[in-house]
Amino acid sequence: MEIVEKEVEVKTPSEETVESEEERQSRETKAGLHPLKNKFVFWYTRRTPGVRTQTSYEDNIKKIVEFSTVEGFWVCYCHLARPSSLPSPTDLHLFKEGIRPLWEDSANCNGGKWIIRFKKVVSGRFWEDLVLALVGDQLDYGDNVCGAVLSIRFNEDILSVWNRDASDHQAVMALRDSIKRHLKLPQSYIMEYKAHDASLRDNSSYRNTWLRG
Repeated sequence: MEIVEKEVEVKTPSEETVESEEERQSRETKAGLHPLKNKFVFWYTRRTPGVRTQTSYEDNIKKIVEFSTVEGFWVCYCHLARPSSLPSPTDLHLFKEGIRPLWEDSANCNGGKWIIRFKKVVSGRFWEDLVLALVGDQLDYGDNVCGAVLSIRFNEDILSVWNRDASDHQAVMALRDSIKRHLKLPQSYIMEYKAHDASLRDNSSYRNTWLRG
């Protein structure tokens, strides 16, 4: 199963230069593009079911494509395979540049994630709404948000939004409310929160959550 339906050409400079966000946005604006507040990367994980180990999980994470403008996002997104066509278990990750979709990453290690479980027939629509909210910097406490994950599983799909600081209760709860608002989440859906250090202890992404809302 190909995660990308058509090959997307990604051009990178032969010698990497350090560029601030302001410089990037100015350069892209001058080029007639519409810069995003943040640069993002799509990642893809396809692994065999079983116990997660750090080495095996990292080995299976593949970088698909990066983008930093509205135009670049739509080029990337339109070429990605739809969630309904992906095998189980598969994870799609959308994270800010410089943050790997790993609990152990320095931007994630003190944070956690809000988790929402969906029937497979509706998960694609909610994933798209979440991606647009993240890319458009529409979620409250946006600087505290690291990225989002769609986990394709056998009987359900799971959306999760990762944030930097699990101890900041105000930011955690504001993020929950913002997710509910932007996804127009029906009241019947339950959101669960789990800190990444708890995931490291029990080696599980979605079991044993400690906060529901």
